[in-house]
Amino acid sequence: MSARWSIALHGGAGPIAGRDYAREEAHLADTLKIASDLLARGAAALDTAQWAVRQLEDAGLYLAGRGAQANLDGAFELDAAIMDGRTRKAGAVAALQGIESPIDAARVVMDRTPNVLLVGDGARRLMQRAGLACVSDPARYYTPAPERTAQAGAPLMGTVGAVICDVYGHLAAATSTAGITGKTPGRAGDTPVIGAGTWADDRVAVSCTGLGEYFIRANAAATISARMRWAGETLVQAADAVLADIAALGGEGGLIAVAADGTIAMPNNSGGMKRACATSEGRFDVATF
Repeated sequence: MSARWSIALHGGAGPIAGRDYAREEAHLADTLKIASDLLARGAAALDTAQWAVRQLEDAGLYLAGRGAQANLDGAFELDAAIMDGRTRKAGAVAALQGIESPIDAARVVMDRTPNVLLVGDGARRLMQRAGLACVSDPARYYTPAPERTAQAGAPLMGTVGAVICDVYGHLAAATSTAGITGKTPGRAGDTPVIGAGTWADDRVAVSCTGLGEYFIRANAAATISARMRWAGETLVQAADAVLADIAALGGEGGLIAVAADGTIAMPNNSGGMKRACATSEGRFDVATF
């Protein structure tokens, strides 16, 4: 055990140019402060990542959790994933309806089943049996995030995530999303696809945000670890290379990542990304553009 820890959070790539994100940045800062205190007192990376993402889900400020936007059928379908870098155990849910916290649901999949990914009604029924809080009135519970007021055009993004290296040297990643605005019913993006939108091992933890189909095609999150391992690239080099690959495919977005040595990367190619990070060495940054 050492005294060193690092954490990064994101509230989604692709912010609207000219919009004031002071509320989102203040919320990210508050969440980051509490999570930093937890890590400094020895909290585990996995538990802290789950806690942080749950706060982002509950805020209603991002296109995730309470801030979800309905799909084209008017239903609220949410995705989430969580991964423990120490064991590579992972849990994920996709197209989940009726459960307040998708990230808590992902943790149930990881801890209480032999599976990695559960979807749709089967996932919902398991979470009800597990005692997770349910959404009885979606129309009243969900308060779509302010991005819904943007002009028509490209789909808007608002995934949330956390990546952490704790004082024990363990890494973890957690990601939650309602997908993109105007999405096809049943659509799942990269968030619940382990290796594409969420990844953690003994080298790096990664949480992605953006046009998920492109991140899936690039196997983005796990490729960062592979480039670090096999090509000897630094975290920053690997993250930039993966985003360049996504851009070459025609996609955009961003990611947050933390390496086992505490290094943090938060690149994007989408004009900005709501993001925050802190380290035990005193770094504390919050930004959107």
